Amino acid sequence: MKLLELYIGGFGKLHDQTVSFQDGFNIVYGKNEAGKSTLHTFIRCMLFGIERQRGRAARTDAYSRFLPWENKGGFAGWIRLEKGGNIYRIERNFQNNRELSIVDETAGRQIEPTKAFMDSLLNGLSETAYTNTISIGQLKSATDSGMVSELRNYIANLNTSGNLALNITKATAFLKAQRKAFENQMVPEAARSYTALLSEIRNIEKAISSPEYENHLADYRKKRDGMSRLIAEKQQEKEDLLQKIARGQQLLSGNQFSGESAILQYEDEARIIFARYQSAKLAAAKKSRKIFLALSFVIALISAGAGGWTALSGAFSDIPFLPFVFGGASLFFLAVGIILALRSSGIKRDFNYSSKLLQEIFSRHLGDSSISQEAMNAFSQRMGEYRRLCAALIKSEETVKSLTEELAQLQSQQTACTENIERQQRTQWELEQKLEHLANCKTQAEALRGVLAENERLSQEIAAIDLAQETMTNLSTTIRDSFGLYLNKEASRLIDRITGGAYNSMSVDENLHVFMNTKTKLVPLEQVSSGTMDQVYLALRLAAAKLIQKGDDPLPLIFDDSFVLYDDERLKTALKWLSSSYPGQTIIFTCHQREAQMLTANQIPYHLISI
Repeated sequence: MKLLELYIGGFGKLHDQTVSFQDGFNIVYGKNEAGKSTLHTFIRCMLFGIERQRGRAARTDAYSRFLPWENKGGFAGWIRLEKGGNIYRIERNFQNNRELSIVDETAGRQIEPTKAFMDSLLNGLSETAYTNTISIGQLKSATDSGMVSELRNYIANLNTSGNLALNITKATAFLKAQRKAFENQMVPEAARSYTALLSEIRNIEKAISSPEYENHLADYRKKRDGMSRLIAEKQQEKEDLLQKIARGQQLLSGNQFSGESAILQYEDEARIIFARYQSAKLAAAKKSRKIFLALSFVIALISAGAGGWTALSGAFSDIPFLPFVFGGASLFFLAVGIILALRSSGIKRDFNYSSKLLQEIFSRHLGDSSISQEAMNAFSQRMGEYRRLCAALIKSEETVKSLTEELAQLQSQQTACTENIERQQRTQWELEQKLEHLANCKTQAEALRGVLAENERLSQEIAAIDLAQETMTNLSTTIRDSFGLYLNKEASRLIDRITGGAYNSMSVDENLHVFMNTKTKLVPLEQVSSGTMDQVYLALRLAAAKLIQKGDDPLPLIFDDSFVLYDDERLKTALKWLSSSYPGQTIIFTCHQREAQMLTANQIPYHLISI
């Protein structure tokens, strides 16, 4: 690939500026602060884009540093390049880094800027690999020992990952710090606590699944409410019966009845009185009794007169006892009359007494003192009612007794229901406590599950760190086998030519110590000059560029004041070596005229660009 032309609409201090490149060497000359580094960065940003950071990092990121000083052409530009015989134009608007378009000018069509296409265009180089291989600046360390350390890291990183931005020493320290941080984040007791919680959860779930924790509260309450209603109904029925019994007993007591026997006795006495009444009334109503009474007294009087007449007249003297006969007859009939009179008086007295009693009885129970057979029948019916009332009271009392027993049983059952409800409420409260504890345990277990997952992740991270540290530890024993062959064949060849034969090869030991090979001895890198170190650095980067790039069309080499430490002889050697060794385009940014002069003196063609 080679760069043909670029246009800067606005990028840092540069705006509305066009720069053209040619094959071979391109010398971009400008004094300090002329914008060479800005132009160098513009090329990289056109190829890879520019990411805008967030937060505090945005204050010093590349996006902020290269915002146009004069916002005339916008924060944008384009670059034309040739790759595989085709000319492409890449256009970017950095204000929105997604505004990227690629035009295939040879084919006259728009190209979709996919990652695959960009990888093929850039020979598979990432921005980091690009920065650390073909885009070459000065060795940034200020001291010789610093240069040695940076070279050592450069070699180790190239050998292990191909990512030249890594620093093995710093990476090792970082991994150790990360491992310690991960160990501090782990919770050693999490697994034991989680196992204990799972056991407790199983025990609680087993306990709450037992029949005693089944919720029958609604059934017990429904049963208790039903019993309460039934008790109320039975109690009301009992009270109604008691009131009925009280009224019946009051009615019987008001009539001076203590029970059915008293009613029967009272009815029998009334019947006897009524019979006496009827007998007396019948006897008093007979006329023959009165006639016999009158006749007895008349006969007694006649007999007494006849006897006196016979005795006084002496008639029937021949019958001397005749007066006595008449006297006896008179006494007999007088006695009969007296008896009949007495009997009539007794009958009348019985009639009056029985009438008075019956009038009182009928008046009390019938409300009418009239004495008749109908009244007696009504009285008998009333007594029958009293007897039935007694029987009903007895039956009601038995019902009350049965209700009392039933109420006692219902109240006992209600009490048992209440006790069951209270017991069930305690059980449900215990169940709620267990469920709450179970929920807490599950919450803790879930949290611990996250902790265990985090522990597992941390363990994997620690294992990965251990593996990385082991890999870096084993690096010292594998460096010769893995990197030495390539280094001897490629880097040593480059070092031989770039140093003009002063050093014909280099080697790296198991401790990543670099040695320069001479015909007589191995010279540690620490003992060579800064210029030689810079040449070694250049050789390594060019070797890495050749190793990492894919395809036969390499990207341009870009040097940004890379030859500051080179003396004239070394610079001449390096430029001659580059012109004959690297098949691609070379762009050199410099604030000196030495490079152009050296190329002119050695008749090496170049294109001069002044900014």
